[in-house]
Amino acid sequence: MDKKEIKNLLDNIISELNELGKSLNYEDKKKRLGELERKTTENDFWLDSESNNVLSEISSLKNDISEYEEALNVSRDLSEFLDMDLTMDELGEIENSVKELNENLNHLRVLVLLNGEFDKSNAYLEIHSGAGGTESNDWANMIKRMYLRYFDKSSFKYEVISEQQGEEVGIKGVIILVKGDYAFGFLKGETGVHRLVRISPFDSNKRRHTSFASVLVTPVIDTKVNVQIKEEDIRVDVYRSSGAGGQSVNTTDSAVRITHIPTNIVVTCQNERSQIKNKEKAMEILKSKLYILEKESIDKKINDLKGAVMDVNFGSQIRNYVMQPYSLVKDLRTGYETSDVNGVLDGDIGEFLESYLKS
Repeated sequence: MDKKEIKNLLDNIISELNELGKSLNYEDKKKRLGELERKTTENDFWLDSESNNVLSEISSLKNDISEYEEALNVSRDLSEFLDMDLTMDELGEIENSVKELNENLNHLRVLVLLNGEFDKSNAYLEIHSGAGGTESNDWANMIKRMYLRYFDKSSFKYEVISEQQGEEVGIKGVIILVKGDYAFGFLKGETGVHRLVRISPFDSNKRRHTSFASVLVTPVIDTKVNVQIKEEDIRVDVYRSSGAGGQSVNTTDSAVRITHIPTNIVVTCQNERSQIKNKEKAMEILKSKLYILEKESIDKKINDLKGAVMDVNFGSQIRNYVMQPYSLVKDLRTGYETSDVNGVLDGDIGEFLESYLKS
């Protein structure tokens, strides 16, 4: 690229940045950040029960603002450099920097798409194996590992809330709390049935098997939301938590299962040693799910959060993972695909998440 072409590309980037600033409400966020930071200087701030929420919002705003300002500052610096007399080597460095800046804008472009009511919230990620016993349980466990590897590679933190082991291998189900800015927004497109085709490691005849697992992503709703749960509408069961065994085995009935009778929603929690804490966490998850149901009855847009209810079987999948007779992972909604099945199962799912948002 010559100097004129580089300048045209940079001018387009700066123009896009200005539009992104408007879409991301950059000025409003700066104003909000100033208000919250002034609030932290008040004498009674640390006595306020909402202080942690304020600090969390400050951190989130700073992340959004700093990413945008960094891109803006880099673009301005590059523009100033281009006005100077440059050698061919210097011009080549500027060209590479402009191209890198353009690629780095991808995250900001995606953030513009995350404008749903709950997109910025933390999320509950649920995985359940389909029919098929050992095969499906193993597949559900592979799906779980895929997401955990993705979280490890990204800025998201996670906590396993509840997990039900399979009889022989794998898991029947798991609930994972995912924490981080836009956790629900990025993950909401994962709701649906995921289908695996492979040569089964459990089949002595080395035949090809098809397995299914379902994924449901729901936002973590503010616990201050007024959701009425009548005592007579729930059944609370306690049981012994499953663990690793040995010294770490839990010998008390601390795990909690809550069934909401009118909706037949079942929530479990077993990661805390205290039955009381497990019940509190399970009630928090139940409250979030009931809030979604309430919103659904008022506004049909909540269907975008839950996704359509589908059978965990043939014809209902959103994504296919084929390991035999060829290698391919394909999202049936967006058409995005890759032959790197092992990479995807090792957590490289960012392109799938972004392609869903862009679609």
